[in-house]
Amino acid sequence: MITKQNESTLFIESLKRAGILIGNEQEVIERLGEAREWHFAFATLAKHGKTLGIWFSATARTRSVQLKRLFAKYNFPGNTEAVFEASLQG
Repeated sequence: MITKQNESTLFIESLKRAGILIGNEQEVIERLGEAREWHFAFATLAKHGKTLGIWFSATARTRSVQLKRLFAKYNFPGNTEAVFEASLQG
């Protein structure tokens, strides 16, 4: 059985495989593991994490369609992927 913490860590690993760079990754993993609702916590960190030294950046191999599939696979609500993609540095 996949636990909440394992699922959030798998999501982070999937983002990295999709070409997303994560600043202060360990902090992201810890915060998602502690959160009651990790999807909401991730969206908040993506939008406001800079004050905590957390950032997300696209690389040359990052593709929008791949991110859309990834967010759908992990059951993110509504426009979370679009908001995340808009907040990417790079």
